[in-house]
Amino acid sequence: MGMETKNNTFTERLNPLNDFLFFKVMGEKGNEVQLLGFLNAVFKQSGKKSIESVEILENQSFIKDIASGKSCILDVLAVLSDGTKVNIEVQLSNQRNMDRRSLYYWSKIYFESLNEGHDYLELPNVIAINIIDFDFLPSRNVHTCFNLREAANPSLILSHALEIHFINMVKWRKQEEKDIANNSLHRWLTWFDEESPPELIAEVVGMDSTIKAADERQSYVSQNEEARRIYWSRRKAEHDRISGINGARREGREEGLEIAARNALAKGLPIDVIHEITGLDLEAIKQLAGN
Repeated sequence: MGMETKNNTFTERLNPLNDFLFFKVMGEKGNEVQLLGFLNAVFKQSGKKSIESVEILENQSFIKDIASGKSCILDVLAVLSDGTKVNIEVQLSNQRNMDRRSLYYWSKIYFESLNEGHDYLELPNVIAINIIDFDFLPSRNVHTCFNLREAANPSLILSHALEIHFINMVKWRKQEEKDIANNSLHRWLTWFDEESPPELIAEVVGMDSTIKAADERQSYVSQNEEARRIYWSRRKAEHDRISGINGARREGREEGLEIAARNALAKGLPIDVIHEITGLDLEAIKQLAGN
């Protein structure tokens, strides 16, 4: 769905999963309608009852950090009517630490919820929702949910204090059956997906009033020049991070192949065999051999 500024220079749809834009659409006071719609879509998939109200807890410190150009973690923090705290984080690049990262932020919220002198029973349940745009966990499911369960009897839950969700956009794009007519989470993931065609975006917006609220909010934010500047700054930083990670991995892989080739040469394997095994260029192998 295209959008235009007053001078008609901006027509592309921005990526809803850009961390800054996600925060502006879902994480500020006044965004309760769309946040409630998304949370209920997630909870319905994991068998929880619908929630009727949500309070958004804004982090004013990182709002100031964003405005000043500082790097910071952008997440959405809210509290449900029963006191449960919910933290939503979007991660677009795989830094090989998603499991421990999510546990760390869950524990931070849990720990900071206990005021001095209060009883442990006053600690709230904390739910972490991670929307990730890389493949993670050996599961075919787009949406996975974890609790503290007994190993031999998974139906026995130690505590509802911990609940961690992962929503995998890579698996979502590969999923053949997408039931936007009957599955509210499928509608949300369609809207979140930067690759969804405009006509499909229009369809889900017309089907769900909470997605319509998110779409209207995103259109409004996208027409603000300062917001677009921050959006593209955050997006460039994310691309640079991904490029750096991929470059480091390529260098590490090539270094590993060179070590393997040296070991093979030391054991007397022919150069053509080493080329076939490692895929390294024949001239590069000859140089390693000192030829």
